[in-house]
Amino acid sequence: MGMPDLHFNKSFSTTKVKHLVDALSNAISQGTYKAGQALPSVNQISREYNLSRDTVFKAYQELKSYGIIDSTPAKSYHVVNAMNKVLLMLDVYSPFKDVLYNSFVNNLPKNYKVDLFFHFYNERLFETVIHDSLGRYNGYVIMNFSNEFFHESLRKIDQDRLLLLDLGDFDKNSYSYICQDFGKSVYTCLMNNLSRIKKYRKFILFLPDESKHPKILINYFKKFAKDHKLDAVVTGTLQECKLCKNTAYLVIQQKDLIDLVKRCKTEKLRIGQDVGLIAYNDTPMYEIIENGITVISTDFAAMGQKAAEFVKTRQKVYEVIPTRMIVRGSL
Repeated sequence: MGMPDLHFNKSFSTTKVKHLVDALSNAISQGTYKAGQALPSVNQISREYNLSRDTVFKAYQELKSYGIIDSTPAKSYHVVNAMNKVLLMLDVYSPFKDVLYNSFVNNLPKNYKVDLFFHFYNERLFETVIHDSLGRYNGYVIMNFSNEFFHESLRKIDQDRLLLLDLGDFDKNSYSYICQDFGKSVYTCLMNNLSRIKKYRKFILFLPDESKHPKILINYFKKFAKDHKLDAVVTGTLQECKLCKNTAYLVIQQKDLIDLVKRCKTEKLRIGQDVGLIAYNDTPMYEIIENGITVISTDFAAMGQKAAEFVKTRQKVYEVIPTRMIVRGSL
């Protein structure tokens, strides 16, 4: 076989070794080179693509460390395992996404390579990543653009290769999904801790208008307050909200929780006594600040593990990961 038509990533943010590893892994995952087949020699790759022998050697050694290729005196370098490329697209970076990502990659074999993207709720970026990825990946794990509707761009992806992640309060058309419930399960968490919440005279949900957090939470928060005759308010502007004693706050965004903790210190309000704090989505930081921050969270490690299982087996999965409240000193 002649030299492969290797497509190099032109980004300046990665090294030539990484460019070559990506190009060769793409060729292997697309079947240009099959198990048992010899790869071009170090000298051939070096001459054809104007790369140093050291660069080519390091790229081959990296692929060898993944268990994708091997070398023998007789065959030089040859493919021993297929390279499986996976696209993982999340919404935005946050600390709990680290938990999800690490769980996902740590539960995949070495011959799986994960490319991580964030769409930042930019619809054009979301569509572009999907368009540019078609046919290049063995598996797609994607956090949808919205919790309310199925984005049409997703229909371009082979249904058997696509897993919808985290967001999914819409008709998923028989696509596999591993999602969390932002509505009823939150109501259940609050109800199971009703006595703690009732220590406070007022209960405030802070959900900024610009937040992409699913708004279904508001309906269930209001239902919880009505069912249990609580004085409850939903606000999108915490800065204009005067902090008061005997008030519990459910705060969605981490930066807003930090601001609230600072304001409590400034106004000498004791967290867990004068005011109650509940955060959303657990992070290691919440375990240690202010005697622990109570949190409503799904199990992102379990979500990552189950997503990895789908990628490895391609077995259909339709699962909602339970949401729980972890009670700490702030409530």
